[in-house]
This record gives sequence, C-alpha cells and structure tokens, in this order.
Amino acid sequence: METDELLWAGADAQATALREGRVTAPDLLEAVLARLEATGPHLNAFRIVFAETARAEAQAAQARLDAGETTPLLGVPVAVKDDQDVAGDVSPAGGRPQFGPAAEDGRMVRRLRAAGAVVVGRTHVPERMQWPFTETLTYGATRNPWDLDRTPGGSSGGTAAAVAAGVVGVASGSDGGGSIRIPSSMCGLFGLKTTRGTIEEDTDEEHWHGLAVSGPLGRRVADVAAMMDVVAEDGWASGGAVPADAAGTYREAADADPRPLRIALSWRAPVGPVPVERQRREAILRTADHLRALGHEVVAREVPYGPRAFPQFLVRYLRGVADDVEPLPRKDWLEPRTRNARRLGRLVPDAVLRWARAQEQVLHERFAPYFKEFDVVLQPGMTDVPWTVGTFQKRGALATMLGVAQRMPHMPVWNVLGYPVAAVPIGLDAAGLPMGCQLIGPPNAERRLLSLAGQLERAHPWAQERPPAIG
Repeated sequence: METDELLWAGADAQATALREGRVTAPDLLEAVLARLEATGPHLNAFRIVFAETARAEAQAAQARLDAGETTPLLGVPVAVKDDQDVAGDVSPAGGRPQFGPAAEDGRMVRRLRAAGAVVVGRTHVPERMQWPFTETLTYGATRNPWDLDRTPGGSSGGTAAAVAAGVVGVASGSDGGGSIRIPSSMCGLFGLKTTRGTIEEDTDEEHWHGLAVSGPLGRRVADVAAMMDVVAEDGWASGGAVPADAAGTYREAADADPRPLRIALSWRAPVGPVPVERQRREAILRTADHLRALGHEVVAREVPYGPRAFPQFLVRYLRGVADDVEPLPRKDWLEPRTRNARRLGRLVPDAVLRWARAQEQVLHERFAPYFKEFDVVLQPGMTDVPWTVGTFQKRGALATMLGVAQRMPHMPVWNVLGYPVAAVPIGLDAAGLPMGCQLIGPPNAERRLLSLAGQLERAHPWAQERPPAIG
C-alpha cells in the first residue's frame, strides 16, 4: 500500500501495517507531517504541531514494535483536541492563553502516549468550546475539507477537519451538546459520544455540570474502537446497568455483527417539530431500510422527552459556560460573544441549577421503559448543510444560540442523560456534502453501537469517499 493510501486507510489499518512491518513509525509520521503541512494553509486545523516531540515518540514506538509489542495504536499518529492538556504547552481553549504551560499531560494524552500513539499536535476549537463552528478572533477560521467555504463544525472542528482530510486516522474530541456529533456529521466521519464516566476527564469536577464527555472521531468504526480500547476506563460508567452485549474489547465489537436489534426511528426534537432538509431525511429513511435488510426491526416511535428535557440542558449549558470562564484572570481578553454568554450564565441561580441536576433522575426514569422496548434509537444528525464560514460573525451570544439551534436540535438531550451516541455517515448530498445520523443507546452500550455501525459500514462503506477540496 502506498503511503498516501495508508493515510486515507485510517488508524486501525495503519496499526496493522506497522505491526506487519509494511511501514515504520518514523516513515508514517513523516508522511503525516508532510500532509499536515500541505493542508494546513487550507484548513487551519491545528493550533500547534509537535513535530520534534512526535519524531522522538515515533522512534520509541518503532523500538517497541521491533520488540514485538502489539498495543492498538502503537506507532499510529493521532491528534488531540485543544481542551486536553499536553505537558509543556499552554491550553488556551480557543482564546488568548491566560495560564502558563501545563505541568503534565492530561489523562487522555497520558493513555495515548502509554499505548505508543504518536501525538502530532492539538486541534483548533471555538473559544471555550461553546459553539458548533470553529472560528475565533485569536486563531481564525477552521474550514471543512469537503467545501473550504464551510465550517467543519465544532467544537471538535479542528479534529474533524484533520481526520476528514486524511492527516490523521483518528483523533480525540469532546461533546457537551453535540461537539463530536456535529463535526462528524458535517465532515463524513464516525464519532462516538461516550457514556458519562467512560473516559476519565482531566478534572474530577463535571464539566458543564455533567454535560461534557470525551470521545474519538475517526474515518472508520475500527479507528474509533481502537482508540476506545486505549483511552476508556476498565470499569463501567455510572447511570445504568451493564448491557448483556457489553463484553470484550471495543475493537472486537466493531468487527462483530450484533444480534437482531429493535430500533426506534424518531424524528421529533425536544423543542418540538423541526424540519429536516429533504436529502437528509431521505438518507435517514434509506438507512432505516439498510438496517432492516441487515435483520433489524425498525419501528417509528418518538422519544418521550417530556417538557423538562431541553430546559435542563439550557440551564446546565449556560451556567457551565459562565463557571468555565470564572477562573480566568483576564476576562476582558475574551471575545465579546463569550463575555455575553458569561453574563447570560450568571443569571442562572444556584437553586435553578440544583433543580436541573435533580430533574435528570426524573428524565432517566421517564426514558427507562423506552429503552427496555428498544435497543437503539435512530435520529437525524445535523438537519441541514454546514454553515458557511462567517455566518455568525459579529452576532451576540443569544442570536448565535438561536441561529444554531435549528440545525442540531436532536443532540443536546443525550448530554443531559449522559447516554452514548454514535454519529454515522449516511452518504453525500447533491452538492457533495456529507450527511449523518445518530445511533443512541442506553448507558454503557458503546459496544452495541460500534457493532451496529460496523455492520452498517461493511454493508455500505463510507470511508472510500474523499473530500474533493483536499483529496
């Protein structure tokens, strides 16, 4: 396999090639760095590149490979989102740096490096990870490899752009209201929002009051599964029973066909009926037919949100953004929109926040019968095309929130509940832009989602499509 083809093949295929000696870790890294340099001016995906550190890591990984080690990502180049600490580097979260370099790697980065993955750089985010597009006054706009005039989404926008452009085969993201699933849907990737607690975060405090979790984005299901085997906890996350199909590694789950599943097809969002663009609606209906052809039962049944699901998200999101910026010494360095969001969040009283957290258990109880009847839920991802770069330039926080809400209404409630969600590519529209859906499971059902998505991918491969703007 030529080196360029190996870059497009994804992280799992790269790990196999490294184990079999068809490529060395230093040679693979040099190909990645060359591609990163070639695409960098077009995409602006990376805030910083660790070229020399990565070269040392690649040499060390090759020594481990030569000694016969076989960890899932040994020698594989990866990128990390700019909300995860890297020793010796600042963590500006999309804005001007306000603290010095981190003294040590964050937990996910430590696990990646311990497994022998080669960390090539950190990817751009919107300021404080607030928005579903990646554009900042400090670092400029990150662009979508499928159409350079459009956003790759956010807040894991730099991660998605890097993976979609074939720079790295897998990278880390985080998701507090759709921030893995939005860019996956916009960039034609497979992404996994994990069950709350499955991946240990850098702080013991729940980010955005329990909304935000970490997870991988990759070209293929196997790439995401391989990273999960490296970064996920050994135990089970809180919030529900362990499903019967949760045994084995994540990578094994990706290769295994699931048992016949009962799947609910749900269109309604917690804010009420929201139109889904025609081509994306038709693609979801085709996906339902594909699932039926694979032996699963797909039944139209709306999710029983109730009236409190979206208010719970809004309270925790607004207060979470405000609390996130409180420790910063120079709030005047923040973008005007971020300062506006902070003001909105500070209007949320402690009593209302406590109400929102207490109501989560009520929502779990409301959803329990639904997930006893159904194994998985099929829902829209983004309801329309990615926004053009600059769409929300100079808009305030409230205007931006209202502007983005109509294209991602099905996503935030799953952060409230902390349930796992897979973002799955379902083809290209007439303009050649990616479309995506969501597959949702009960707590700890990541392996079920990986098995189902892997089965769907084998029947209807998506990763052979390459962005014309880059590929």
